[in-house]
Amino acid sequence: MRARILVLPLLLSLAACQGAAVKPDYDVSHDFAGDQTWQWAEPRVEFRPQDDPRVSSELTAARIEQAVADQLDARGLRPVLAGNSPDLKVRSYVLVENRQENVSTSFGGYWGTGWGGFWGGPAIQTYPVDYRELTLQIDLLDGDTGRLLWRGSESERLSERALTPSKRDEQVSRLVNKILSSYPPY
Repeated sequence: MRARILVLPLLLSLAACQGAAVKPDYDVSHDFAGDQTWQWAEPRVEFRPQDDPRVSSELTAARIEQAVADQLDARGLRPVLAGNSPDLKVRSYVLVENRQENVSTSFGGYWGTGWGGFWGGPAIQTYPVDYRELTLQIDLLDGDTGRLLWRGSESERLSERALTPSKRDEQVSRLVNKILSSYPPY
């Protein structure tokens, strides 16, 4: 009994460490098991806003293209042979948005008699913090009609510090892997 009581907090803390699973949106009438080939839709990678050179670059696009190709290959999808029609077309988006969160700090303490007594109680200060959020979205489209069949996305806070090329590779691979881990949707 004691062991169960001790294990429960451990399990709850491990569950809290798990990131939220990607929840894709998809066409439930489409048979994803029949899809075997893919090719890029143009533009392959679209950046929004397009004018931010810290995110929008040929290097970033190449990282995304390679990571997506690797993950689709791992799921049994192969690039379409020249002259054939693909089952799926792939397009990705890199979205950067300005966000704001409120951060609260408390200081002071319990002094004197009663809460907030003669010497004052704790004070709470709340202030806004601006940050940028990066969202990577991957769309899988019908190869013939271009109709959206599956969409997955993942977001994370952009670091204020410049990342090294190897850290950028890791970031893109991690995001693409998380997104495509829920494909196919069954």
